Amino acid sequence: MSRSPDCLFCKIVAGEIPAEMVYSDDLVVAFRDIAPVAPTHVLIVPRHHIDDAAAIELTDSPNLVALLTAAQHVAVIENVADSGYRLVFNVGDAAGNTVPHLHLHLVGGRELEWPPG
Repeated sequence: MSRSPDCLFCKIVAGEIPAEMVYSDDLVVAFRDIAPVAPTHVLIVPRHHIDDAAAIELTDSPNLVALLTAAQHVAVIENVADSGYRLVFNVGDAAGNTVPHLHLHLVGGRELEWPPG
């Protein structure tokens, strides 16, 4: 697995920085967002460092499948699988991407408006 030495999420994945873990497997870890926008707000990150969704390459396919499969597990763990949840990738500063490590937001636990506002 590649790692970026200054990346906050790489440090969380390595266990160097504590986080409230929700799910973990060989390819991804999922932990609670420190600034949740809903009762359920979990970040799912690949163990392999990828800058963001714009940097994804075809060889990253296993990591993407792992992110989405982990999201299914997290939704069940967090009791939002039946009521519904949102999955979001933010790309770039204008989208609010503050950590340059690919991560999928799983948000739920309340009625979510669309478009978000």
